[in-house]
Amino acid sequence: MRNIKDKHITILGAVRSGIAAAKLAKKMGAIPFVSDYSNKLSNIQELDANEIKYELGGHTDKVFDCEFIVTSPGVHSDASVIVDAKKQDIKIISEIEFASWFCKGSIIAITGSNGKTTTTSLCTHLLNNSGVKAYSAGNIGNAFSEIALDVEEDEFVALEVSSFQLDFIDSFKPKYTVILNITPDHLDRYENDFQKYTASKMRIFENQTDSDYLIINEDDEYLSNREHQKIMKYGFSLTPMNNSGCYIKDENFVYRNEESEEIICSTNSLKVKGEHNKYNAMATINLAKIIGIENNKIEESLKSFAGVEHRLESVREINGIEFVNDSKATNVDSVWYALRSFNNPLRLILGGKDKGNDYSSIVEQVKNNVKKIYAIGSSAEKIISYFVSMVEVEKMETLEGTVLKAYQEANAGDVVLLSPACASFDMFDSYEHRGKIFKQSVMKLEE
Repeated sequence: MRNIKDKHITILGAVRSGIAAAKLAKKMGAIPFVSDYSNKLSNIQELDANEIKYELGGHTDKVFDCEFIVTSPGVHSDASVIVDAKKQDIKIISEIEFASWFCKGSIIAITGSNGKTTTTSLCTHLLNNSGVKAYSAGNIGNAFSEIALDVEEDEFVALEVSSFQLDFIDSFKPKYTVILNITPDHLDRYENDFQKYTASKMRIFENQTDSDYLIINEDDEYLSNREHQKIMKYGFSLTPMNNSGCYIKDENFVYRNEESEEIICSTNSLKVKGEHNKYNAMATINLAKIIGIENNKIEESLKSFAGVEHRLESVREINGIEFVNDSKATNVDSVWYALRSFNNPLRLILGGKDKGNDYSSIVEQVKNNVKKIYAIGSSAEKIISYFVSMVEVEKMETLEGTVLKAYQEANAGDVVLLSPACASFDMFDSYEHRGKIFKQSVMKLEE
């Protein structure tokens, strides 16, 4: 545990993770100062209640009067305040790095372009269901700093980790690391350079040693072509493989290590649908087996896991038309998995803040299974231009209006799917906000 008593620490960002880091710093005896570029923040009263000093509406030179800076994932790595701090040789660390200094329990770090939230939730569900205390944190639920001091030595914290949080790690060292997949995402943040994005993701295991565990997707072209020799590696795949890990054979989840091979349970035990969730399940099964969870508890947990909100969430069926909320699908790869999860004709709501999207990977599925695309948000014109020759496309001004229009045009057996492939910030506060508006609009529909 790092001794930060009486040290001046600057926290950049006064939203969830920044405020949690400030409160943790105060608890550990430090003198935190919070700085945020925005002056429209809803939870600033938490800083007042904890007598933590702050500034809003811009970053002044007060930021640099510190021992080091803790930065929130929402602060761009090329932001002028970050650039200026680097020029002054001020150490900058991410919030997850900071929180990890004070966590006594075992860290399970989960990253990837898609599936992080579901896998983090499933992992926590399985461990708790098996009598092993576990927390979810990071990009899901609480910030890591919020619960770091609560995790005891024999307990676990499953962290959903984004590339943004990995940009400023130093000694961050999870006991268990899961990399689900690497596909183009957030390229707007990485100068449209896929290599910069992947390099950020791969930092998640850079401090691991041969006493730690790395779990990777063997079906992912990028991951399968890399060597990770210094760490105990376990894979997962939809087809049988020779190395240690979990795979599918004859509709069963099978686990093998150097000594044996065993059937865990049928893939039908997995309650949530979709090929992508089989990957998420296999990653979690690897973790469970390494930790020592019994097979019957694994199967029981797969059967009882209902999925996560905003990820292929069935909202309502009305007059034979199903409405599905996949607002968390903020990149094209997520939409690819979503489209593969349905055999029914689809009415697809697509659009938002574009992140350098290439829609070519979903063209075949759109042609085969999508009746109509409803284009929303600032990327609507790009979507119309790309898909207009393949399928009917209509630009919509509001999500509420889109839901009503899709309902009026749909037939029994159709699925109205919100799977935007884009960030939400052009129209909404977050993907959660977008999903909430979608669900509220669906529930207002009259039979």
